[in-house]
Amino acid sequence: MTLHIPFDNTYAALPPVFYTKQAPVPVKAPELLAYNAALGAELGITAGERAELAEVFAGNRVPEGAAPLAQLYAGHQFGNYNPQLGDGRAILLGETVGAGGARRDIQLKGSGRTPYSRGGDGRAWLGPVLREYVVSEAMHALGIPTTRALAAVTTGELVWREQGGLPGAVLTRVASSHLRVGTFQIFAARGETAALRQLTDYAIQRHYPEAEGPMGLLRAVRDRQSELIAAWMSVGFIHGVMNTDNSSISGETIDYGPCAFMDVYHPSTVFSSIDRMGRYAYSNQPDIAVWNLAQLATALIQQAEDPQAMVEEATEIVHAMPALTEAAWLRRFGAKIGIAEATREDMGLITDLMQRMAAGQADFTNTFRALVDTVSPDGGPARDEFLEPEAFDSWASGWRARLEQEADPAAVMAAANPVYIPRNHRIEAMIEAAVAGDMAPFEQLNTVLADPYTVQDGAEDLRRPPAESEIVTATFCGT
Repeated sequence: MTLHIPFDNTYAALPPVFYTKQAPVPVKAPELLAYNAALGAELGITAGERAELAEVFAGNRVPEGAAPLAQLYAGHQFGNYNPQLGDGRAILLGETVGAGGARRDIQLKGSGRTPYSRGGDGRAWLGPVLREYVVSEAMHALGIPTTRALAAVTTGELVWREQGGLPGAVLTRVASSHLRVGTFQIFAARGETAALRQLTDYAIQRHYPEAEGPMGLLRAVRDRQSELIAAWMSVGFIHGVMNTDNSSISGETIDYGPCAFMDVYHPSTVFSSIDRMGRYAYSNQPDIAVWNLAQLATALIQQAEDPQAMVEEATEIVHAMPALTEAAWLRRFGAKIGIAEATREDMGLITDLMQRMAAGQADFTNTFRALVDTVSPDGGPARDEFLEPEAFDSWASGWRARLEQEADPAAVMAAANPVYIPRNHRIEAMIEAAVAGDMAPFEQLNTVLADPYTVQDGAEDLRRPPAESEIVTATFCGT
């Protein structure tokens, strides 16, 4: 059966100021490692033979109907504005309208140099490709808005990094779009107001048709981002590089570089090797999201004939974000301790537990999940996660009293607290195995993480925190 992708491209129909048309750069010997058949079916793709899938998703053959291009954008990177970035190692093949009428981009990541490569090789090596595949699909299974992984292909070529020559690979990812805060910033900074207006209209039509004008778009992005950040926090996820060029206006998690999930809970946790000052630490993520939204607001108001007239409304919209994020956080963390509809009065109970977790070096995921079995007064496994279990016991008496007001707290907690996350040491072990030719750990991770809220036979080891020798202290971008 021949591969068919039902493209229906709209971004490529915009003026060329937004992108550079370019086909992906072919590779030496593409080989398919993984294909997400369920996602492909959602997109309306008719799958072909493995060799054909490898050719298309490596970029060696451009499928009929595609309109390959590299998108242009700018961005604040660690707070410093870079006036031109863009897809330096990615090619947008085109868009599909799949199940339910959802329009989504199909993009090749690691597909070779573009005019925006800034001296880079435009390639990706196998490790970051498999990390993004596993983590993005895990995030989807956790119910958190995210880009998806459609395919992973090896290239038969080496990619040179500090570690030396590494096996090259290409990831095919799917997104509601690849419009970023930085996409708006570049045209605002250049004073290209006509392009900025056209981009704003396009974004509204594609993502938020109910929004009215630039400030309606800003409100809609704020609301999505508030929910997204609270969702990240609820599973202990640290994006690692929340630059404005990595902030999607659709409210999806995008650009999994030095991302990580916490093991031991501490609010200042940082994994990213490039985040030397802790700007994007776990607890800073809500504030950074507000900062990024302010940059979007600054860009959007540049299209007004009288920008000052929009400033007051934009300021009000941005200033409302912390309260919205806190409300979403309270709802999610209330559920994590068994409270179906948490109120402000419950905030102290939640934060008290988390302070004790930090002091007691408790595992974030396992502690919250263990609460499901700790409702009864006779103790339970949650206390065992603490260096001094008595710290949990003194908190738990008030918690159990609060749960007497709840109908089914165990069910609420079971639905809010995953059993499995993509733990960093498991990701690293999976990559090491894949480089050696063993894809079994990759396949096991994908299988188990597809159902993260259910205890699964034979997967107990994936719940285990790292031994001291397995602890991952830094994660890397891969570029």
